[in-house]
Amino acid sequence: MRRRTLTLAALAAAALPGAAAWSADAFPNKPLKLIVGFAAGGGADVLTRIIAEGLAKQLGQQVIVENRPGADGVLAAQATSSARPDGYTLLMGTNTAMVAAPTLRPTPPYDPFKAFTPISSAGQFSMFLVVPASLPVKSVNELLALVASKPGALNSASSNSASELAMLQLLGDRKVVNARYKGDMQAMTDLLGGQIQMMFTTGTLAPGFVKEGRIRALVTLLPQRSALLPDVPTGGELGLGKLTITPWAGFFGPPGLPQAITDRLSQELQNTLKRPEVHSQLVQQGFEGYGMSPAKFTEFFHTQYDAFGATVREHNVKFE
Repeated sequence: MRRRTLTLAALAAAALPGAAAWSADAFPNKPLKLIVGFAAGGGADVLTRIIAEGLAKQLGQQVIVENRPGADGVLAAQATSSARPDGYTLLMGTNTAMVAAPTLRPTPPYDPFKAFTPISSAGQFSMFLVVPASLPVKSVNELLALVASKPGALNSASSNSASELAMLQLLGDRKVVNARYKGDMQAMTDLLGGQIQMMFTTGTLAPGFVKEGRIRALVTLLPQRSALLPDVPTGGELGLGKLTITPWAGFFGPPGLPQAITDRLSQELQNTLKRPEVHSQLVQQGFEGYGMSPAKFTEFFHTQYDAFGATVREHNVKFE
């Protein structure tokens, strides 16, 4: 009777809708959903769709991109965190939602290390510190000297928490007035017009204006020089040891994602980022795509979280 009861229970469980989704061997047997916390047409959305197309080819299943913009990516993160941990709902998370929101807000929306399963990195945004060509500086040291000589007289711009904290790390005690924009293009317009004197911007915007001679790029936040602007040094090359903020993106699942499915997704995402057509498209968008194992990505995630938190505490940054 006991054997019969267990057998019937097992058959009943197997008959439940979506039960096969919990089997690593059967995964995936239906389309996946990849949530991104930014509006369609923006930089993060474009990158997500490039990777989703490649991942669909890797897995042999459709990967549907779902945009859930708002609250610096928190809404998308929360939707992922509450999803069923079966591998069919993933998040393209950036450091804005995964690191900045939990460290900046007095009441964090979630514990990022308990609310998600890290799967793989996606890569890093090619962020550059730029100034208008009309500003009489040609290096980071010259910019810092100018800011120090005119405390509070110069303006910086930002459209995300990562660029704001990077600017704080760069400037230290030197004072500028920061203006927050909804997007980098709006900020760039004012930088070109002379209302803004400095900003960290993406590799999507910077190269064209640099080549036209309208702006100068002084340093990149990447750990190595970018092929987009190979003459621009890294913070390490300039001895800027405190410049540790790295604008990145990665893939996360809900908490409790089975290890076998986590490993499978991580490997497929790493392979996706190595696909020639995916790699070339990401490079054109100023994105350095590369994957990591779940363990390495988790370690990277913790390092970035600690760097953000240290900067927030050092500069007494408050969420408004």
